[in-house]
Amino acid sequence: MKLGSHVSVSGKGLLSAVKESIKYGSDTFMIYTGAPQNTIRKKIEDMSIEEGLKLMKEHGLSDFVVHAPYIINLASPNDETFKMSIEFLKKEILRTEAMGSNYIVIHPGAHVGSGEEEGLKRISEGLNQVIEKDQKVFITLETMAGKGTELNYCFEHTAYILEQVKYNEKLAVCFDTCHVHDAGYDIINDFDGVMESFDKIIGLERLKVFHINGSLNKRGAKKDRHANLGATEENSKGKDYIGVDAIKYIVHHEVAKGKPCILETPWLDKKTNLYKEEIALLRGV
Repeated sequence: MKLGSHVSVSGKGLLSAVKESIKYGSDTFMIYTGAPQNTIRKKIEDMSIEEGLKLMKEHGLSDFVVHAPYIINLASPNDETFKMSIEFLKKEILRTEAMGSNYIVIHPGAHVGSGEEEGLKRISEGLNQVIEKDQKVFITLETMAGKGTELNYCFEHTAYILEQVKYNEKLAVCFDTCHVHDAGYDIINDFDGVMESFDKIIGLERLKVFHINGSLNKRGAKKDRHANLGATEENSKGKDYIGVDAIKYIVHHEVAKGKPCILETPWLDKKTNLYKEEIALLRGV
């Protein structure tokens, strides 16, 4: 298993992220290169990359993941938003490679009224403009919950995008447990069946990253509200409808072996999260 969580680059960039990860007992971690709501970024030379990579090696951390900001929407019918998304994603790929990560996770996009077919065509068009034949970084498409008009909430959407993108060997998948559950897949009682379906429609070789989250909603709600693992109404902000047993089964499963499994569970308040406890819980400690 490679277990970790989302951590911050505020302060000294990658070095700060690694130090935070060490506190949680992580093997890996995920970062945004800056605030996910905007395009403001530090210069790459100010991200303490060499120091961060050195500390990672000293503490056995590897395979960290970069998450692209939410403002990227490759499915947008708005030409300005579409162009910005392409240009900024290209820059984020360069940052990801410079920092030493192999994966940049993106929310593929929301069609905001143009329809699913047009939205998927738009995503494919955008990726064809973004991906370079010789790039090292995998653009990792996150499975989504299906709230509003967001796409990639079913495996068929991913398969369509893969078929339409020229250099699709540079594409991978990030499997988010909350999102897939909220989209309607039964990962509680039939994770093996879900993986069989994934393999048939997409191919398990595409599965490179996991986001590990509980869900505050019943299966199929399409709401995307993360929960702490095993949370109840009494000890958290709401009940986790996936449950610890199902999540443990997933992270210990053969398909997750050696892949970054990243917690994005809620903070209890502005200063308190449960990443250390949840990582230990999943390890069986």
